[in-house]
Amino acid sequence: MGKKKIDKPSISTILYTEKGWNRLDETVGSNQYTSIFVLTDSNTKTDCLPLFDNHFQYAYTLLTMEAGETNKHLATCEDLWASLSDQGADRNSLLINLGGGVVTDLGGFVSCTYKRGIDFINIPTSLLAMVDASVGGKTGVDFQGLKNQIGIIKEPEFVVIDQVFLQTLPPDERRSGYAEMLKHGLIADADYFSMLSSNSIDINDQLTDHIRQSVSIKSQVVTEDPFEQGLRKILNYGHTLGHAIETHFLEHPTKDRLLHGEAIAIGMIMEAELSCRTTNLTVEERDQIKTVFSSIYDPVSFAESDVIAIKGLLRHDKKNQSNQVRFVLLQAIGKPVIDCLVSEEDINAAFQFYAD
Repeated sequence: MGKKKIDKPSISTILYTEKGWNRLDETVGSNQYTSIFVLTDSNTKTDCLPLFDNHFQYAYTLLTMEAGETNKHLATCEDLWASLSDQGADRNSLLINLGGGVVTDLGGFVSCTYKRGIDFINIPTSLLAMVDASVGGKTGVDFQGLKNQIGIIKEPEFVVIDQVFLQTLPPDERRSGYAEMLKHGLIADADYFSMLSSNSIDINDQLTDHIRQSVSIKSQVVTEDPFEQGLRKILNYGHTLGHAIETHFLEHPTKDRLLHGEAIAIGMIMEAELSCRTTNLTVEERDQIKTVFSSIYDPVSFAESDVIAIKGLLRHDKKNQSNQVRFVLLQAIGKPVIDCLVSEEDINAAFQFYAD
């Protein structure tokens, strides 16, 4: 008996600025939700909630979690589930996730699991969340120190993107999101990568058109492969090593944590070297990738003990099959290849390439 065919869910509508705020007003006004909750973290409560309140006229209950990846775990979910229950939230309640990637990932997961699912809307406030985390329906939390091990793929009702929130971001958070935008060019559009690499682009300036382009690229991929059976894996370029690096620095007792984009930038440089060795990426394009990321992101040093620990974390990557670590690599800029196997020798060489 063959596999039962599952219809592809449609990706949620992504609306910008006033169109988004108008849809939010219309949706809340017409759906007769029994209660409305807004989830922020301790940063967005201060920096972004006043901007949200300028556009939202309905009564709501505020939920707040502590900011940061270190709080993206089941204990935070338990606190939020308890708050929803204590406040009488039922299956006709709405949760609005106002924040960066941690808030949209965790808030989406809380929504999907509370009373087997309540409606949720994402309003991303960081560049990373706008171009990546809030788009595509991935929700989830870290588990036992490992990134995004527990989660559900479910689309929000819609996403509201308003670049006004970027005014609240420090430069390192903007750079973190920009890494994902550069990745979109590397996996789908060489001209887009070249444009984002140009010295004429100011990461701290208006990025509206580029945000739309990145969201469009991700949306097209997710629409074709919502459950990551094939094509959607290309979005993980740089993430196999990048997630392991991010996890290692997050869990290490003495190292400063890396932002997601900072770790993924390192992963993309290293996986460019793996691509050169495995899928025939040219030396010229490999070096171009390293030059671009090295001009934006500060270098990070890896001791031998770090390399050993990071390689150990690779065995937990979600793309693994039959205990084999699978990489997304590049044949050329804009031409990815999924499910690539590499040797430990090549991984060691990738660390060395980054360090040189």
